[in-house]
Amino acid sequence: MTVSKCTAADVARYVIEDKKLFILDVRNKDAYEDWKIEGHQFDYLNIPYFDLLDGVEEILPQIPEDQDVLVVCAKEGSSIMVAEMLADAGRDVAYLEGGMKAWSMYLEPVKVGDLKNGGELYQFIRLGKGCLSYMAISGGEAAIIDAVRFADIFVDFAKEKGVEIKHVFDTHLHADHISGGRQIAAKTGATYYLPSKDAEEVVFEYTALEDGLTVNLGDSKIEVGALYSPGHTIGSTSFVIDSSYLLTGDILFIDSIGRPDLAGLAEDWVSDLRVTLYKRYRELADDLIVLPAHFMIIDELNENGSVAKRLGDLFVENHGLNITDEDEFRRTVTENLPPQPNAYQQIRQVNMGKITPDNDEQIEMEIGPNRCAVR
Repeated sequence: MTVSKCTAADVARYVIEDKKLFILDVRNKDAYEDWKIEGHQFDYLNIPYFDLLDGVEEILPQIPEDQDVLVVCAKEGSSIMVAEMLADAGRDVAYLEGGMKAWSMYLEPVKVGDLKNGGELYQFIRLGKGCLSYMAISGGEAAIIDAVRFADIFVDFAKEKGVEIKHVFDTHLHADHISGGRQIAAKTGATYYLPSKDAEEVVFEYTALEDGLTVNLGDSKIEVGALYSPGHTIGSTSFVIDSSYLLTGDILFIDSIGRPDLAGLAEDWVSDLRVTLYKRYRELADDLIVLPAHFMIIDELNENGSVAKRLGDLFVENHGLNITDEDEFRRTVTENLPPQPNAYQQIRQVNMGKITPDNDEQIEMEIGPNRCAVR
């Protein structure tokens, strides 16, 4: 039987199109339990590679013959060997090219809506990491918000669309992934914006992203309005684009809210978080479409793969927006939190410009799930 190669882009179609897939994950149990490829119609079997060195005969009854089968490992090599053993045993299987390393890096661009006078807004979904980045396009110009570190993907996408990147924003100093903002700005000559309250330790030049800042984009004058919204970090800033879309950074997610502890100041920032969620955001229009910087679970994806929902709906459905007792809210966002992101302190140092790891080191820093949320 045959062994085929499946790319991260191929797997993304299984996720977004809600297709069935059986995944044989041959990583160690702890790695699998910490982080795996998620899909609504995925079935899983985790058998470490070393347990299969003597053959795959014992697990054959657990491998379906009427379903696509994908073998996954950390970097590819082990999955190829197991896939070949399964093929020798008479099964058609595929392996994930580049392994979980490739899955962590893949970005899927999805159009989330139109802007006035012919503009467009795109969401770049990093399915393997839960990161969400944005590109607003209007009048031949583009603005990018919360770009992940793969700068060329954004630069190339802008070229395909025939637009010039003029502005690059980070809603806050990220702790779970390395920002691509400065790199994109350096490649394109765009202005790079960062909240000044998050930038006290940065060692590079930037343009301050302050509350109330409005940057016009293109001939159609689409406003990218900044809204100070502290809580995840002291400088966290949201954006209202075209009076239609609310980009919330890591403050508000579809199924959860942001955690205030990644700079070690949870007790100091919890009050800011509550004011942002329960006062500042409630002064905004319910019809705004919330576009966060992360998602935590696969259920947050819409049918087209986008992560977006009306603010008014979140006020009803999101548990984090419905904790009336302030003491209970404080306990929720400061106690029993999930583990902090892998290498988050190092990632903060990278985003401050204090250290410059090579590509392999950056990959290793970012391996693992999104852990910016409180549920």
